Amino acid sequence: MIEFESVTKEFGEGTVAVAELDLLIPSDRVTVLVGSSGSGKTTILRMVNRMVDPTRGRVMIDGVDVAGMAPVALRRRIGYVMQSAGLLPHRRVLDNVITVLRLTGMPKAAARRRGIALMATVGLDARLAQRYPSQLSGGQQQRVGVARALASDPNILLMDEPFGAVDPIVRLELQDELLRLQQQRARTVVFVTHDIDEAFRIGDEVVILSEGGHIEQRGTPTQLLAAPASEFVAEFIGVHRGRRSLRVVEQNGNRVVVDATGRPAGVLRDGQSEVGRL
Repeated sequence: MIEFESVTKEFGEGTVAVAELDLLIPSDRVTVLVGSSGSGKTTILRMVNRMVDPTRGRVMIDGVDVAGMAPVALRRRIGYVMQSAGLLPHRRVLDNVITVLRLTGMPKAAARRRGIALMATVGLDARLAQRYPSQLSGGQQQRVGVARALASDPNILLMDEPFGAVDPIVRLELQDELLRLQQQRARTVVFVTHDIDEAFRIGDEVVILSEGGHIEQRGTPTQLLAAPASEFVAEFIGVHRGRRSLRVVEQNGNRVVVDATGRPAGVLRDGQSEVGRL
């Protein structure tokens, strides 16, 4: 469990990125922080592993204030994935994956075995192990970044817009991969995005932020869609746009779900929706 207790972060000449934030992030769930630029979502994420320290307030993991933890040791026990993958360009793929394992003293042979297994876990062919990052596609690089973040088998995984730099098809594949990995081994995932569709697709809970890290509303995607707390939330999640308003029509003996513009979204069979996760 991660808890923010009256957390404020100021930068430079009094610029307040986050103001008096109280937020509890449950264990073993995917919590998505979503908001536009200036909403403080990345700052909030980085305060968990002390890449940023709060000006006031406390950030706690399982009741322990992270301010009392050594930053390097803390970061090695928390997985971190960023948008650019952050791979070391002069090191081969496998060496990138096992970086943390080697830093923590695991013997090279054991680390390499673990690295190859992790590559398979995230859907990477073992034949890519000896390539350099520049020889991979953007989606492959992001998978390497995820594998590296999972290397130490962390309980907490921080993901800062990790799929934002790839094309839409690869982005969906990477989202599916994250959901699959979470089913295999539940972790406390904090995921930052500006894309509400991505937030709804992968989040067990979504936290909608406005400027200064103010929480406008939090809840499951269903709860947010069913009962937006304000006009700000309604506009942000797009409840007034046609694609959020669904109805069922009969077509060739099947019940087809369409949006307000008539575009098909899925098929209903035996009382169960086959509509994809939003």
